[in-house]
Amino acid sequence: MTTHASTAGQGVGPLLRAWREQRRVSQLELALRADSSARHISFVETGRSRPSEEMVLRLAEHLDVPVRERNALLLAAGYAPRYPETPLDDPALGALREGIERLIGGYEPYPALVVDALYDVVAANRGIMTLVDGVSPSLLEPPLNAMRLALHPRGLAPRIRNLRAWRGHLLEQMERQIALHRSGPLRELYEEVAAYPVPEENPEAGPEEAAEPVPYFALPLRIEHEGRTLSFISSISTFNTPMDVTVAELAIETLLPADPATAKYLQSLMS
Repeated sequence: MTTHASTAGQGVGPLLRAWREQRRVSQLELALRADSSARHISFVETGRSRPSEEMVLRLAEHLDVPVRERNALLLAAGYAPRYPETPLDDPALGALREGIERLIGGYEPYPALVVDALYDVVAANRGIMTLVDGVSPSLLEPPLNAMRLALHPRGLAPRIRNLRAWRGHLLEQMERQIALHRSGPLRELYEEVAAYPVPEENPEAGPEEAAEPVPYFALPLRIEHEGRTLSFISSISTFNTPMDVTVAELAIETLLPADPATAKYLQSLMS
């Protein structure tokens, strides 16, 4: 993935300053966090002082710099990258793949999937495949992208009952990721899916089902499936303190039934 840091062609000082300013942290505050001095931080940022490898990593940690960009900072400072980027199909990640498959498989009949930093789906359970039944085959060709699948007019978008609210949630999520990672490819994906036309409300969809009101505790995804509306709450999990770029950029999304009717229906599909 191309990053701002890896393409800037400048030393580590300006890159660290850019991350500090993006995080809205003063030189003094960063110095206190990193057990350094504001003078030393200033010298590093202006190129008057070359930080040690340990200092680069310490500053990156306190600035919450993503793992991939920490490698870029190390390279800019003249050091070797610290974090490997192991392909997900590498035997070294066999235990990780097995654990992920077991996790999302055990979540059935509820939907669950795993995406990478560009929202490409690297694993999905049968609950997800149930929801995507009937979308355009072109959107299901590898690499299947979760954002395109959700927002494309030939994807799930026409079936999402609260599309405008859910679309806004997904775009805001991508904006936060762009601010965190400063990724060119992610920005391109955002601009693509944000430009998709929003389908008009279906006048033949009819009124909402006369079910008892449900006190939602988070924005639900309300999606049509075979003539009924299913409601889900999304939860996203990542790995703690990852030491590999690939692992750092994986996210596991699970869709929790938001009402008893959805849970009962999904359970009936697996019985």
